[in-house]
Amino acid sequence: MGRTLWIVLGVIASVVIAWVLVDLVFSVLFFVVKLAIVAVVAVAVFFALRAWVGRAGERRSLER
Repeated sequence: MGRTLWIVLGVIASVVIAWVLVDLVFSVLFFVVKLAIVAVVAVAVFFALRAWVGRAGERRSLER
C-alpha cells in the first residue's frame, strides 16, 4: 500500500511539474514570436516614416 501511494504522488507531481514547464515554454515562445512581429512592424513603420519625411523635405526644397 505504501509503495502505491508514492507512485500515485509521483505521477501527480510529475504531471503538475510538466504542466508548469509547458506553460512556461509556451509563454516564452509567445513572447519571442510577439517580439519578432513587433520588430518587423517597427522596421516597416520606420522606413515608411523615413520615406514620408524625405518626400516632405524634397517638396519644401522645391518650393523655395
